Amino acid sequence: MQNRGMVEVRRLEADETRRAAAALGEVLADAVAGGDSIGFMDGFSAEEGRAFYESVLPELERGTRVLLAAYDGGDLVGTVQLVHAWPPNQPHRADVTKLLVHRRARRRGVARALMERLEAEAAAEGKTVLVLDTVPGRAAERLYERLGWTRVGVIPGFALDPDGSECDTAVFYKRL
Repeated sequence: MQNRGMVEVRRLEADETRRAAAALGEVLADAVAGGDSIGFMDGFSAEEGRAFYESVLPELERGTRVLLAAYDGGDLVGTVQLVHAWPPNQPHRADVTKLLVHRRARRRGVARALMERLEAEAAAEGKTVLVLDTVPGRAAERLYERLGWTRVGVIPGFALDPDGSECDTAVFYKRL
């Protein structure tokens, strides 16, 4: 466990994720409602979010995905995932995905605490290269830069924001 003020970051195994799926789904639905381009479109519900987290349970059970959750008191307020690369020539690499902080808990160090713990978990699992992408010009990009991530470049029109408008993505990596 890691404490950062009132924020506690925990690694959730499959059983814990199953129990926390509704709360995780609420954080995901809040991020989509707030306009974050994280793979889902407007109208996404907390129930659909719960189903998303249940869909990753097999990867958690196999150990090919790590899920971290941030708690403020007893409330789950943020999450991030580490997805191990599958090709045999990339056992040292992983992707960072779905860094989410509920809007009510933003600007309190939750995202930083999640990323610091994620990097420690990745290093403990022998990962030396992490990769992620984010929409340029938004708060997450500034966080990654402050945490020492290197921006590789921007892919124009890579995805859609929840409202259906195109958005670019900035690709980052970090060597641990």
